[in-house]
Amino acid sequence: MTPSFQNRQSCPPGACICGRDGLLDNPDADLRFLRLTRPEEKRLLERLENIDSLSDLERLQQRMHEQLGIRLQVAPGRNEVRSMRGIAVDIDPLPGLCRKTRQAIQAAIRRGLEKRPEIAYRLLDAHDLFREG
Repeated sequence: MTPSFQNRQSCPPGACICGRDGLLDNPDADLRFLRLTRPEEKRLLERLENIDSLSDLERLQQRMHEQLGIRLQVAPGRNEVRSMRGIAVDIDPLPGLCRKTRQAIQAAIRRGLEKRPEIAYRLLDAHDLFREG
């Protein structure tokens, strides 16, 4: 099945295990992610890196799910948070989602949190880590 929209280029053979080809062969597959072309991916990463607030990040998470099928969770890690590396950025498995794209999204969010640490503090506060007991 060939999608009727301009779709994402495939990874070089053997470089990725994203399962893009199997996704295209399945007529019932969710092909939303394949709409994310390389230029649009760069725009998304730039947008994630320049988040303004926690609500902006949450809005982007919702839009990524609605438009691309990407389920993204950003929350404090299980251990203590001493730096932005302690914040867990998890992306649910998604056929067709390239390993490099997954890593780039996680890195862009961390860079955005490093630029605006107050967003990380709001995230921690939203998970009751700063609640007075």
